[in-house]
Amino acid sequence: MHPILGRPRRLAAYIAIWIPLGVLLAGLLAAQGALGWGDALLVAVPLSIAYAFLSLSAWYVTGGSPVDRVGPVRVAATAVTSAFLSSAVWLLLARGWMGLIVSMTGRADVAGSFRIGAPTFFAFGFLLYLLAMAVSYLAAGFAVSRTAERRGLELQVLAREAELRALRSQIDPHFLFNSLQSISALTTIDAAAARRMCLLLADFLRDTLALGSRQQIPLSSELALVRRFLAVEQVRFGDRLTVDVEAAPETADHGVPPLLLQPLVENAVTHGVAHMLEGGTVRIRAVTQANTVVITVENPCDPHRPAGRGTGLGLRNVRQRLQSVYADEGLLKTEESDGRFMVRLELPKA
Repeated sequence: MHPILGRPRRLAAYIAIWIPLGVLLAGLLAAQGALGWGDALLVAVPLSIAYAFLSLSAWYVTGGSPVDRVGPVRVAATAVTSAFLSSAVWLLLARGWMGLIVSMTGRADVAGSFRIGAPTFFAFGFLLYLLAMAVSYLAAGFAVSRTAERRGLELQVLAREAELRALRSQIDPHFLFNSLQSISALTTIDAAAARRMCLLLADFLRDTLALGSRQQIPLSSELALVRRFLAVEQVRFGDRLTVDVEAAPETADHGVPPLLLQPLVENAVTHGVAHMLEGGTVRIRAVTQANTVVITVENPCDPHRPAGRGTGLGLRNVRQRLQSVYADEGLLKTEESDGRFMVRLELPKA
């Protein structure tokens, strides 16, 4: 179905455009002396509305002769031929309509006016049909452009989703490897603690499976995952690991990518607390500043530790996810001072 015919509002607007054209045609007929103004309006306006429906065929003609396939010469020939045939049909409609007026009113002068106005009818219809075809080609080109743009956006979204899935897939094996190492170490030292750690790990993995497939989750849910992860690690480290999490109430519903903080917290434990003889506190804060949500993860660190410890996978992963989700609006900064290492995330508010 023609896109105009499928929507009543479009059809009404389309017909409304043709009414002034009918008035213009009436003016031409009156100026030519073929008809008086009243008779010219009676003849031209209904015929223009009828020609409006006849000109809808231009959409089908242009659809069957796209410029990129048939070439400009064939397009021009098709346009001229279609305009000629449509004008000829319109001329027959004009003759029939004027004959109907004569039969209803008995005014022979209207019938005689057809011979005078026929060239005007034909030329006017010819030009209007060419205009209808030009508009149809423009609309088709615009539709193709919109389709290409939409496909491009869809491909970008698919590429971004694939990238995020790949990044998330890097998190799980990395975390599981470290967790299983911890459980393995505990089995020979404290079997009960190893069992408790397995149960906590199962709860954590259950939550990550439930939330990890989403595009975004509330920050409160992300912090709950962080607490579960740290509960697993506290079984291993005991009193050496303490946790301090504090989030401003207004940040609770802010959407973040799932498991965004987990690599940072894992680094805080694995490369921070684990290498401190007395252990330490992993401190997490979430506040709002202007149009930004600021999240910090802080942990103790050994200032004399060997350089280059770790692969940097966690920070690199988080940076890539921020770039994929927020482009240049998401930032990750690191800072080390007085035996404390801090990661600062700045996320734009939705």
